Amino acid sequence: MFTDKVKLSLSAGRGGNGVIAWRREKYIPKGGPCGGDGGKGGSIYLEADPQVVSLENYRNRSIIKAQNGQPGGHNLCTGKSGQDIVLKIPPGTLVKNSKTGEIIFDFVEKERKELLCKGGKGGKGNNHFKTSTHQAPYVCTEGTDGESTEIELELKLIADVGLLGIPNAGKSSLMNCMTHLEVKIGAYPFTTLFPNLSYIHFSEDERILVADIPGIIEGAHEDRGLGFEFLRHIERSAALIYVIDISGSEARDPLEDFRVLQSELKAYNPFLLEKPFLVALNKTDLEQAAFHLSRFQETFPLASLFPISALNRQGIEPLVHAIRSLVKGQFPQRLKV
Repeated sequence: MFTDKVKLSLSAGRGGNGVIAWRREKYIPKGGPCGGDGGKGGSIYLEADPQVVSLENYRNRSIIKAQNGQPGGHNLCTGKSGQDIVLKIPPGTLVKNSKTGEIIFDFVEKERKELLCKGGKGGKGNNHFKTSTHQAPYVCTEGTDGESTEIELELKLIADVGLLGIPNAGKSSLMNCMTHLEVKIGAYPFTTLFPNLSYIHFSEDERILVADIPGIIEGAHEDRGLGFEFLRHIERSAALIYVIDISGSEARDPLEDFRVLQSELKAYNPFLLEKPFLVALNKTDLEQAAFHLSRFQETFPLASLFPISALNRQGIEPLVHAIRSLVKGQFPQRLKV
């Protein structure tokens, strides 16, 4: 299961206590205090790791505590510090205060690392309290508590390209054609129940990350179907690919499907309509596709349209090269409808 929202209760470790101890070596009659300090408590960090693609690791791990520091020892020995915890999260993760909703961090940059909960300080041993007038202090201090907080992690994938379409438009089939990801497909609504991620590889040094999100239906902004639960995953995409079933199967109108998609995006976030886009007109191998293709070209003459058949792998290569140019910003501005 793809996990993109979790709530965590975090607690850094408590500092170890200082101790009271005395030197008692032979031939040292006035040894004096030698109590060591307590070790510091472990801290909790968040780090954006490109190798992590979801928040699955925290789905069943809602309470996380770092180690406490150990008490000090004899002969001025400092207690062992608690081990720090580094929580790996995907780039694009928002960190929010779960009570107020305030954004604490936005991990857009890869490998960014931030301290979230600082470990407590270790207490002082009695050696610290020795003075010229107080040679045998019988006092030490306790370690302090570590910081704690409750947060919500919300993932917004950072993909180069976002695929969107109504259910059964063929997004998953197209994803299989363009990338090495084998996505489960089938002729039924909501085949994609969670975002799929994969790369289009051009060379060892060049690849494009594609995000395929679940199908959008009319009224999604009113929480129909899967609602807008996953649309945040294309908010940070450089470009969008509308996948339209141009065959008009299931008595649908491809032109109306395109309008519905744009209307639902506008209701969610109007900024999404400002992104450059291409339109992949899928299922050209089916009956009535030619008729609807002609209608689509007449209605949207300025849009960049790519007739394809993901099932037969027809028209995929020109689309892939267009996506490459689109992500690089080399396409003309006639893309906007």
